[in-house]
Amino acid sequence: MKRTMDEYSVKEALIFSQRVAQLSKALWKSIEKDWQNWIKPYDLNINEHHILWIAYHLKGATISEIAKFGVMHVSTAFNFSKKLEERGYLVFSKKENDKRNTYIELTETGEKLLLEILEVYEPSRNSVFKGAVPLKNIYGKFPEIIEVMSIIRSIYGEDFMDIFERTFDNIEKEFVEENGKLYKSSDLNEQPSITDVSIS
Repeated sequence: MKRTMDEYSVKEALIFSQRVAQLSKALWKSIEKDWQNWIKPYDLNINEHHILWIAYHLKGATISEIAKFGVMHVSTAFNFSKKLEERGYLVFSKKENDKRNTYIELTETGEKLLLEILEVYEPSRNSVFKGAVPLKNIYGKFPEIIEVMSIIRSIYGEDFMDIFERTFDNIEKEFVEENGKLYKSSDLNEQPSITDVSIS
């Protein structure tokens, strides 16, 4: 791709690239630690939890879709999916009209596990969330990170961002908060009545 010096300089490009790289590394280090601590009681690693998350929202995903949306190699997606299958959390299948692709879906046990993990999410144990709270206090909302999303869209494409947005739309529509915990709406009806408590 050709460029003119009016568009950007090499120095400007280097400074931007390295700034994003170093900030991303620092951010990921914190995210990784918090994510591992969140799922540690369930004997899962980050890739396994991410696969369960994607399978839940896609409701029947191919291994290549899991790899793409989980930002992992196809062999990584397959190997960790097999481990989850062995534990009874996923089931592998082929479709009559598509014998080439292997599809995975959550089992009832897998969905129950994922929902339990969501229920125990504790905002006060999340460093990135806590780091963003002062911005919410000033501006009345959390940062939307539109510029970062635009960069990701350019790298990974519209499909990636569509799935990204769908997962959060699903949470918005399918889950309710009661007593500072998240519950799937249908599951809440099966539980004993919960008294509303204001969470400050």
